[in-house]
Amino acid sequence: MIFKTLIAASLLVAAAMPAQAEQYDIDIKGQHAFIQFKVKHLGYSWLLGSFRTFKGHFSYDERKPEKNSVSVSIDTASLDTNHAERDKHLRSADFFDAARYPTATFTSTSYESTGKKTGILHGKLTLHGVTKDIAINIKQIGTGPDPWGGYRRGFEGHTTLHLSDYKMKKSGMLGAVAENVEIFLSIEGVRTKLF
Repeated sequence: MIFKTLIAASLLVAAAMPAQAEQYDIDIKGQHAFIQFKVKHLGYSWLLGSFRTFKGHFSYDERKPEKNSVSVSIDTASLDTNHAERDKHLRSADFFDAARYPTATFTSTSYESTGKKTGILHGKLTLHGVTKDIAINIKQIGTGPDPWGGYRRGFEGHTTLHLSDYKMKKSGMLGAVAENVEIFLSIEGVRTKLF
């Protein structure tokens, strides 16, 4: 009886303990994170691509989601559309100008919860030397321990960028249908600490 009472008391204490804020590093080493994009090609099909090299971290507070934050930096030269000549052109001064602007960054400014596992992440994206406010629709995919003794949390995100906002010299040559670039994010983080 005493044993059962102790177990019940322990469970009540655990349930009463407030959730803690958590810090995560985006899992780049394990290749469990992706930044992908698609843009219409002449209105006939989709051109798909991704950025292969990036890094970042995020904090997550289940109790106070408004405090959630993200910071990411992207190597623009790591752009990959599975076509060497096209990638070379996109990295050139006509578009991303990766030699002059080697890094794109995103830093969140606020998080707006829209449900238990969904929200809108607001922040500033700096790309091609231009900084713009953007909003990313976020959905939590899952969270829990991994087989290696760590703890993980994963999200997906969606947003749309407008090429003309970032003053790329030749963006107009792609036509009006290419103005909107759809971004898909799949981000898995490994917890580094509680605070």
